[in-house]
Amino acid sequence: MTVRDDTRFMSSRRGLLAAGAVLATPGIARAQARFPDRPIQIVVPWPAGGSADVQLRSIGDLCTRALGQPVVVRNQPGAGGTLGPMTVAQQARPDGHTLTQMHLSVLRRPWMMRTPQWDPIADFTHIIGMTGWLFGTAVRADSRFRTWADMIAFARANPGRLNYTTSGIGTTNHLAMETIQEKEGIQLTHVPFRGSNEAVTAVIGGQVDMVCDSSTWAPFVENNQMRALSVWTAERVRRFPDVPTLKELGYDLVVTSPYGVSGPRGMDEGVVRILHDAMRDALLSPENAEVRARFDMPLVYQDTQTYRAFIAERVEYERAMVRRLNLTLDG
Repeated sequence: MTVRDDTRFMSSRRGLLAAGAVLATPGIARAQARFPDRPIQIVVPWPAGGSADVQLRSIGDLCTRALGQPVVVRNQPGAGGTLGPMTVAQQARPDGHTLTQMHLSVLRRPWMMRTPQWDPIADFTHIIGMTGWLFGTAVRADSRFRTWADMIAFARANPGRLNYTTSGIGTTNHLAMETIQEKEGIQLTHVPFRGSNEAVTAVIGGQVDMVCDSSTWAPFVENNQMRALSVWTAERVRRFPDVPTLKELGYDLVVTSPYGVSGPRGMDEGVVRILHDAMRDALLSPENAEVRARFDMPLVYQDTQTYRAFIAERVEYERAMVRRLNLTLDG
């Protein structure tokens, strides 16, 4: 199985009709007269301190200046990064003052449930596509594994003994690791955490053998507390030139998991336009570019209609993949 998770996927079938109709100029004028009239929350479904948390806090700070109201992050981790978006879909008013990070697990997880608790298209107003993650695999600096090949050899000789952590069951990085195990014929033990920062802490503390997650591990590799075994980008990362990609290691995998920002369904399209424009300018600013560079996060900007078309197509892909792999969760 190949995990289709690179930016090339987003360029296909651009002609899909975007969910949510064309933005209407009169609506924009009405929205500008009243929005925002109080602070805006961006619900980040991971613990504080991870790369997405830091990137979206930067977006919030920049949008605060542009919109004249505080734009603040509220962390609500849980359920593999889907608790926060689900809460926004089910409880937030569609007035533009409560938003959430939208990532691929939110599109995938409903189809893993016996009774889906949200519809990733109908229950959200998708606003903007922003960026993705640098994923990779890292171990403690004193680990027995000097290379990826060392890790695979040990896992092959010791089924189930080697454990690894991700940010949750059914996340993109978890599925990538399942794909690798299938290809290699090995069995690893998955130890999910609520976010990559907690996962890194567990590996450094010796509770888990390796982390397979976004780049919260990168500073610890740079200060020699950890060792990177692989990166999951299309090409090697500039600041880790000696670390091979999954493709170089023999896997047809490029994993960046692009994400954006969405709100609950029914938002006024004028409000959407105001939010999109403010967040686009923040995303493309030198300040946010510096944050993304710090975590090696690629720029994956998509305007509202393009992002909605991507979401609609990606939902179909995720639903088909869940069926094909028979992925299920309790509940």
